[in-house]
Amino acid sequence: MADLPTGLPIRLEPLVTRILAPNPSPYTHTGTQTHIVGDRDVAVIDPGPDDPAHLAAILAAIDDRPVRAIVITHHHRDHSPASRPLAAATGVPIVGATPFAAASDVGRSDASFDHAYAPDSVLAEGDTVGGDGWTLTALATPGHTSNHLCFALAETQALFSGDHVMGWATSVVSPPDGDMGAYMASLERLLERDDRVYYPGHGEAVENPRRLVRGMLGHRRQREGQILRLLREDAREIGAMVGRMYAGLDPRLVPAAERSVLAHLYDLGRRGLVIGEGETWRIAA
Repeated sequence: MADLPTGLPIRLEPLVTRILAPNPSPYTHTGTQTHIVGDRDVAVIDPGPDDPAHLAAILAAIDDRPVRAIVITHHHRDHSPASRPLAAATGVPIVGATPFAAASDVGRSDASFDHAYAPDSVLAEGDTVGGDGWTLTALATPGHTSNHLCFALAETQALFSGDHVMGWATSVVSPPDGDMGAYMASLERLLERDDRVYYPGHGEAVENPRRLVRGMLGHRRQREGQILRLLREDAREIGAMVGRMYAGLDPRLVPAAERSVLAHLYDLGRRGLVIGEGETWRIAA
């Protein structure tokens, strides 16, 4: 991971430039990818962590071109914190995913949240941000987070998929903010589209997006089937299920696997298929 160039602008196509932030980890892969969209004027999608070197790299890539907006797919700490110093440096608004109102924060505390995220304008389904020869249209894709947005670039049939669809692994879905039912519905929605390429927040560009999305749906359904088979054998706690389901998993990723299994259990519970009793889950009678 450390061998990939951070801070270097890479032209992916005439309207899209990518800059990799220096924040590799088991959860971010090689790091967060910031995308600059446009030619004569630009938007910056997910400026990433509040890292001075990464901010300097973004500003150098912008190269004094007018910035129309700083666009945020969701409120995680590896995606949105640099929006604030970038806004201060450019004087342009932060737009995109909705923040949490104070009343809705109860029970949603999460170490991965950027609690200071405060956009100047919230974008909803179908809202657009545009410039000279480019338009970004918001697509609501909740699941990884409740406020996740993807952004479609109509001019080139590209989709900036944030963490909803990544180029290296499936997303962590961590309740209560993450919701497996919503995540699956959002994947189904993408399957109906004809996007040419996805530019994710982590990992390489996805050149055959519908095939990947079909595979992701199948993978999640396979996990659901594993859970149901294990619970038909016996009532179990999540840790025991993860031990059976994720053989050889990097120990650093066990907490993420446990959160995703919990998300599946909540979804199965809503559908009347399983019941949670304290830390133990069983098949519904």
